[in-house]
Amino acid sequence: MMGLSRRGLALAVAAVVSAGIASVALAGAASVGKLQTLEPQLAADGRAIDETAKYWFVQFPTAPLADGSRAANVGNDDDAFRSEARAEGTKYSERMRFQTLWNGMSIEAKPEAIAEIEQFSSVSAVYPVGVHAIPRTTEISPDLSTAIKMTGADIAQSTLGLTGDGVKVAVIDTGIDYDHPDLGAGFGKGKRVFKGFDFVGDAYTGANTPVPDPDPDDCNGHGTHVAGIVGAKGQVTGVAPGVRFGAYRIFGCDGFATNDVVLAALERVLRDDMDVLNMSIGDAFLNWAGDPVAAASDRLVRKGVVVVASIGNSGANGVYSAGAPGVGEKVIGVASFDNSHVQAPGFTISPDNAAIPYSDSTSNSQTIPDPPNPPTTGTSPIAQSAAAAAVGPVPPGALPLDDGCTAHPAGFFAGKVALIRRGTCTFTVKAVNAQAAGAVAVVLYNNQPGGLTPIVAAVPQVTIPVVIISQLDGQLIHNRLGGGPVDMTWHAEVTVLNPSGGLISGFSSYGTDAELRLKPDIGAPGGFIKSTYLLEEGAYATISGTSMSSPHVAGAVALLLESWDGRRGDDDDDDDDDDGGSRGELVREILQNSADPKSWSLNAPLGFLDLTHRQGAGMLDIDDSILATTHVSPGKLSLGEGTGAVTKKLRIRNNGSTARTYALSHEGAVTTGSETFPPLDFWLPDTNVVFSSATVTVPRRSTRTFTVTITPDPVTPTPAAPDFGLPDLSLYGGYVTLTPTGGGQPLRVPYVGFKGDYQQIPVLTEGTASVPFPQLGRPNVDPLTDPPVLTEYDLVPPGSSTFTLQGLNSPTVLYHLNHQARKVQLWVVRLSDGKTLGRAVELNFHARNSTTSAFFTVAWNGTYMSGNSGRRVHTAPDGQYKLVLKAEKPLAKKNNPAHVESWTSPNLTIDRP
Repeated sequence: MMGLSRRGLALAVAAVVSAGIASVALAGAASVGKLQTLEPQLAADGRAIDETAKYWFVQFPTAPLADGSRAANVGNDDDAFRSEARAEGTKYSERMRFQTLWNGMSIEAKPEAIAEIEQFSSVSAVYPVGVHAIPRTTEISPDLSTAIKMTGADIAQSTLGLTGDGVKVAVIDTGIDYDHPDLGAGFGKGKRVFKGFDFVGDAYTGANTPVPDPDPDDCNGHGTHVAGIVGAKGQVTGVAPGVRFGAYRIFGCDGFATNDVVLAALERVLRDDMDVLNMSIGDAFLNWAGDPVAAASDRLVRKGVVVVASIGNSGANGVYSAGAPGVGEKVIGVASFDNSHVQAPGFTISPDNAAIPYSDSTSNSQTIPDPPNPPTTGTSPIAQSAAAAAVGPVPPGALPLDDGCTAHPAGFFAGKVALIRRGTCTFTVKAVNAQAAGAVAVVLYNNQPGGLTPIVAAVPQVTIPVVIISQLDGQLIHNRLGGGPVDMTWHAEVTVLNPSGGLISGFSSYGTDAELRLKPDIGAPGGFIKSTYLLEEGAYATISGTSMSSPHVAGAVALLLESWDGRRGDDDDDDDDDDGGSRGELVREILQNSADPKSWSLNAPLGFLDLTHRQGAGMLDIDDSILATTHVSPGKLSLGEGTGAVTKKLRIRNNGSTARTYALSHEGAVTTGSETFPPLDFWLPDTNVVFSSATVTVPRRSTRTFTVTITPDPVTPTPAAPDFGLPDLSLYGGYVTLTPTGGGQPLRVPYVGFKGDYQQIPVLTEGTASVPFPQLGRPNVDPLTDPPVLTEYDLVPPGSSTFTLQGLNSPTVLYHLNHQARKVQLWVVRLSDGKTLGRAVELNFHARNSTTSAFFTVAWNGTYMSGNSGRRVHTAPDGQYKLVLKAEKPLAKKNNPAHVESWTSPNLTIDRP
């Protein structure tokens, strides 16, 4: 049994209790414990949000050119589609055509048209086109030195003499400000930014038509920041300052980018023969490796490009929140760790001018303005609510959870800055209440470790600055206020040691992917990273996000490739990878083997390792990766579902000149319980890990194998001891560790598994008490705005309602997905005899919703296809029907009804004019 002893657990539990994060009782012979419950984080308001896609991918039957298909065959597919659309009178607008890495096109169409297109014989599948938002930025002075020290990139540069020279790194982002002196001051042949293309134009927002041009200049700053982390050379030094860049612009100056634009950029990267690709983007919750962008990224890896992508910034939205393309099977998906130091906008407090950095708020909307910018000078008294003031100097966990959620007395905060703890109600409610009581600004503070960006609706409610600070900084101010008045002075920038430095960032998304593959793969600094920025906006900036961690890894890949003479290196044994041995997968294995797992971010002093499906292999350690002469394949283990033992074979490749002996051991990690959305439960399981031998000796320039057998904690909670034993439907993980007996750095292989029957996770759920799902609705051209009423749809009550199928008058199913669905189908049932006529809609690789109150829609246009796989389209005559929505679960077994959930609509009548 490779876990904590009962004595060790008792000490750990005592530490948890003393830290004030959870109360855990020992009982019986149980050997695992529940560590903490993380409270849910609410949306900006209580309204249900429609997350249905506006654009769609239409996949054609022929494999793409990258898979060996003939150009003529691929080219004929779009002609067949257009011909069928004309024959059926289907209305849509073409956006982009793809042939190389994926065969199909992107279109804009209404849900009822998608229902028709999905039935075409010229179409093999239809997918929603996801979107990517540009993270907010804050201007700051230049300094990347602390971040690159955390990964060993400084050692790779100064001691090993590596710069990434000769390696070509593509950046798919907002473009690059190629006039920046740290990035080569120019664009084109002979310059550092020597390739590129603008796929969208300045005015593109994600909701309008792209206008491409050949100039990839950056008017936003995000891509310039990313490029600087990869390889700036000047006032800022990036990870690989000798690389050359390809700039592929997929964003306008503001707004969003869509996945079809990303796919077009991927095909251009292949054409331009780049070595490494960084994508600091992610379509949150769309965590299927078979998604078009993820699948195209995998094909790009098979073509020799090492693809690195951020895993996403949706950590506050629970488990399975990672997104494509970072979830691609062959893509290196990157998590974010906080930087060791923070140089950011902030303020100081009396009496000793203690410096406190903050994150500014956002409305997270293209139409609603952000709250006003905080000032950079000026002093004001700071105060807290009467309820918070009544609490003595205790840890933040004991403060009122509803701090600021109810109205304060008139004038309570007059002329003062309000200090308010996060929790229970939305940031907007807290800010509105403080503003109504006369506050000149609001300083929120976190109720858990880690950072985040508060979402606050500025109009018409909030007209004062709103910022957020860390849990520890909030506790500091709270305790000082208990001893007397405290003043705060605003500054443009403060510099502090980051208390969460080296720990997973609060925003970093959780894995796994939808089919239980371990994601993310590795982590790197991404919180509070300073890098190059637009020259006209100060030339340097600090940004937080997995967007910043991904280029650390992309730059590290460039250093590793240079150490292999810029290209191949240790790939003389192509079967090192169980699934094909591509260069990208070999690079990922080597980086994972040398990474350093970090402590659990929610209570680091306990010493437990953070979740493998949150940090992957751990913090990037590039100098160790470069110097390593052995590596273990595969670089990660995905154990799948079940309660029994799983045995995996691993292979050690020794490329060194002497034999190496490794002692085999196991390091456990914290896990998540059965919940997908917050509140999340965290557990410390006692996983049983057995090796085929205690040690393995590998002769020089040889390979040896061993097996590891992993069994999830067999203990089940009981009513008498509910906080012990890992619950079913939990994700568990840890590390297989190989420690060299003669000294040196250990090698590690992270693993993840799912305890129980994965198909027991509910997919179609009933939403909330105020907004139940699924629902039958009718599109409404006059959106309702009062929560919790669903916007843009009139809900159809039980009984039969009539639809004309003209204009917007189509029956529409509104549904919430609690978990990803392999397939969502809409079936048509004739009411007169109860016969199921056929399938009206089928959507593949479906994302889950972001929150419990969000929903998707699917409309019926009055047609259907008979049979499970039929392609012939039939028109339903006027009459009475009901619709059946079915959701097929991930890893569902074929023809197993228990792996499909369904909902039946109220009766409806079709009566065309």
